[in-house]
Amino acid sequence: MLSRWEPQIYAIFRIVTGFLFFCHGTSTLFGWPPRQMPGNVAVGSLIWFSGVIQLVGGVLIVIGLFGAFAAFICSGEMAVAYFIAHAPHGYHPLANKGELSVLYCFAFLYVAAHGSGIWSVDAAIQRK
Repeated sequence: MLSRWEPQIYAIFRIVTGFLFFCHGTSTLFGWPPRQMPGNVAVGSLIWFSGVIQLVGGVLIVIGLFGAFAAFICSGEMAVAYFIAHAPHGYHPLANKGELSVLYCFAFLYVAAHGSGIWSVDAAIQRK
């Protein structure tokens, strides 16, 4: 029923997921919007690198520039985040509060496999 809208629905999925990831980056690096991250992380720390990947990767995924590559890096970051920050607290993602890391990991893996799609800078470059 919705298959004729697949390119548009995928583009919305990519944009919203990238934007939410970008928000994680702004929260990690700048403390806005406020959440568990203080926003004053040490430059060069693991958390800082994570925030930079979230911020830059989120923007690249939203605009669809080098989307597959950016999504692959973001997927890997979320896999590492799960195994470093969540898995030591238990196996199950709901018990160790790692479900968001797992979800982002596989969402970005899908974007990496699919590419940026329509409504992206990558698509505009290919048209030229």
